[in-house]
Amino acid sequence: MKRSKAERQRLLNDTMEETPFINDEQLATMFSVSIQTIRLDRMELSIPELRERIKSVANNHWDETVRALPMEEVIGEVIDLELDKRAISILNIRSEHVFSRNKIARGHHLFAQANSLAVAVINDELALTAKSELKFTRQVKEGERVVAKATVEGKTDKGLRIVQVNSFVGQEIVLTGNFHMYQSNEE
Repeated sequence: MKRSKAERQRLLNDTMEETPFINDEQLATMFSVSIQTIRLDRMELSIPELRERIKSVANNHWDETVRALPMEEVIGEVIDLELDKRAISILNIRSEHVFSRNKIARGHHLFAQANSLAVAVINDELALTAKSELKFTRQVKEGERVVAKATVEGKTDKGLRIVQVNSFVGQEIVLTGNFHMYQSNEE
């Protein structure tokens, strides 16, 4: 479907607000235009490239510190964090994350991203995973970007914190899970 430039740019702006971490290649496919057209549209709309958008989100929204583990132990790049509420991380799937034969990501990398984010979002120096319930909904391939979003949902009857994590490639969910987290400082 051929769109006018004005309509395409309006839709591009809306898409960027909904999914700020989408790359130019995905946008070009979505709008059936060249990557160069997307780049020109972004320039006209003053939308920075993906790397700059990620840095901007990290610098503007992340003012808290992970307490339960060192930042370098969180799998993926944490770009948003509000302790005891929500967190977001990004993991770019590279050759070291996939099976060499079929270029499909090994599940333990997706689990590690989700689990470490669930630990990181808890405001406690001793946050541990007591139980997890996961569902992988589609394979992730080399070159894809996984955005994991964690939300602290409440407590179980045994006092464990429940953290829901959904991982996406683009708009498509690839993993969903509930993590029951032990913490030492009972409120």
